[in-house]
Amino acid sequence: SRIEIIGNSHLYLGDCREILPSLPKVDLVLTDPPYGIGESWGSEGSWQKGCGKARMWGNRPEWDVIPDQWFFDYCFDNKSMVWGANYFEGLPAEKGWLIWNKCADMTQAQAELAWSNCVANARVFDKSPLGVFGNGGLNGELKQHPTQKPVSLMEWCINLAPKNTLTVADPFMGSGTTGVACANMGKTFYGIEREPKYFDIACKRIEAAYAQGRLFA
Repeated sequence: SRIEIIGNSHLYLGDCREILPSLPKVDLVLTDPPYGIGESWGSEGSWQKGCGKARMWGNRPEWDVIPDQWFFDYCFDNKSMVWGANYFEGLPAEKGWLIWNKCADMTQAQAELAWSNCVANARVFDKSPLGVFGNGGLNGELKQHPTQKPVSLMEWCINLAPKNTLTVADPFMGSGTTGVACANMGKTFYGIEREPKYFDIACKRIEAAYAQGRLFA
């Protein structure tokens, strides 16, 4: 595997099943694993700002495979927030579900859900509509991964975590949004991504976040 250290971020290119056991225990696991729903993607749309029409997959991409039970056991053993968990089996019942209200009238899901075992009650985030990635969005973020979440959403999640949260892990880092949020908030981050294309994007985004000097005191 390849390892990049950028500020307080430790980034690993490889399979999280092999890398996670070697990492120190963290205060929070914040991640957005594959849902296994890629076979329903097939339309064209200008989802990537400034890049015109981008062809989405007509069948499931290789990375869109639901994790095995080992991953859910790992989440259960740590303080965790897992986006898309409503698609999964293997996580125990909890009261602290997180809801991202996309504030958009659309045929696809108008909200996304995250399972959490460290938030006492359900919480709703509605400050960053789906359109953040172009199409009239509010914050101009460039969407570089099909399931990329807004940085502000991940910052909100970290703020909901226990106050002593200093270290965060994302075993399915994708384009690095969780790492960008950690860089902005002064948290130590451990990110794992197996696709070289997205790993390189994550490195660049996290490096840019540090370069902006937005670390909290």
